[in-house]
Amino acid sequence: MAVTFNIPLQAGYNRFSVMNNYYELLGVERGASAGEIKKAFREKAKRLHPDIAGKTAEGQMRKLLTAYKTLSNGERRYEYDRAYSRFVQAAGFNYRVWLQEQGDDPASQAKLVFFELLHLEDDEAIAIWRRNGGINFPLEKYLDRDDWLDCCFILAEELDKRQHCYEAFRLLTLVLSEERRQPYFRLFTPEIERLIREIVRLRLRPQVDDETWVQCMETLLGLNFPVRDTNIWLRSLAQGLYALGDRAGAEQLMRASKKQHTKNTK
Repeated sequence: MAVTFNIPLQAGYNRFSVMNNYYELLGVERGASAGEIKKAFREKAKRLHPDIAGKTAEGQMRKLLTAYKTLSNGERRYEYDRAYSRFVQAAGFNYRVWLQEQGDDPASQAKLVFFELLHLEDDEAIAIWRRNGGINFPLEKYLDRDDWLDCCFILAEELDKRQHCYEAFRLLTLVLSEERRQPYFRLFTPEIERLIREIVRLRLRPQVDDETWVQCMETLLGLNFPVRDTNIWLRSLAQGLYALGDRAGAEQLMRASKKQHTKNTK
């Protein structure tokens, strides 16, 4: 159950708008068209080009790209608008400062992780998340369900960009498991599935040992992916068991995979 605060509007706080959101970063209105967003991105990207702004602008360029990729995609823009208006926009003061002033309170730390992610302060969000236990930090205990799911997905994307693929995988499978139980992302769910497939296929295996790989495949088999994916997970699980010395278990899984493949090709 999420913890809520009665937040006092204390004197001396600056308006929340001192923090950039995606629209402010691109310099467009919230109702901007796709064409306006594209034009604004191109103009700002030119000014931030390394030949003009130098290497010091790399961080700002990365934030600009993230904002553009989100707002230029209809489904991602909808999810961002929904999360931002629900979690941040209601605050009429510097919510970030207030959360920081709560010290080690885990509920405030969880909210601060999400706040930083929504304002493109991704490295800071990850640092706060890690200080609070990383993958073992129970964000779901301190955030409303919708905020928790949005936070986990954005955090997973940023972790994956930094090659922390196992942590990204853990968060994404947690999100997908909850999505299967009670839909929230709905039309956006295929994007979650796509990212999980991409991580598993291209990046995860070199970062984990055989035992962890087996655990990952077992997790995937419990997430009701299509049959084609299930066959891939079964074969990958078999390979992991074989590497651990469980030859009998590996052969049993390979037979099950072949049987399922034959059944679905008739």
